[in-house]
Amino acid sequence: MNSIRITKQFTFETGHALYGYDGKCRNVHGHSYKLSVTVIGTPISDNTHVKFGMVIDFSDLKKIVKEEIVDVFDHATVFNKNTPHVELAGELQSRGHNVLLVNYQPTSEMMVIDFADKIRKRLPAEITLFSLRLQETESSYAEWYASDNPLQ
Repeated sequence: MNSIRITKQFTFETGHALYGYDGKCRNVHGHSYKLSVTVIGTPISDNTHVKFGMVIDFSDLKKIVKEEIVDVFDHATVFNKNTPHVELAGELQSRGHNVLLVNYQPTSEMMVIDFADKIRKRLPAEITLFSLRLQETESSYAEWYASDNPLQ
């Protein structure tokens, strides 16, 4: 049977700041992120199966990514919790803002690594995460490929 890759795309709005960075991104700002999630598997060959012919139902993939990434990061501000930004985070939270404190510098590169880990854990055993593409701006994105990152 043939292995097939399928991709689902997602969008979300997230703010962040890069502590210690030497450019404009040290300031709090936001992006309209586009996340492309590609998985690989074999289409279900059992013609009595309700998902016959599918690698994974797009709605099942959507549920995983929505719960793990989109619902968490959409309209949130992300800060590295190991920096003085925790003070700003606390102030924003006290005023009712959605703030995420993460263990990494919230660059596209580090976010896509985090997203890959979260999505991999939720996929059915017969489905493999193939790649992620996190587009931060119209011309800038980070990509993660399973072939570059074998499971530890």
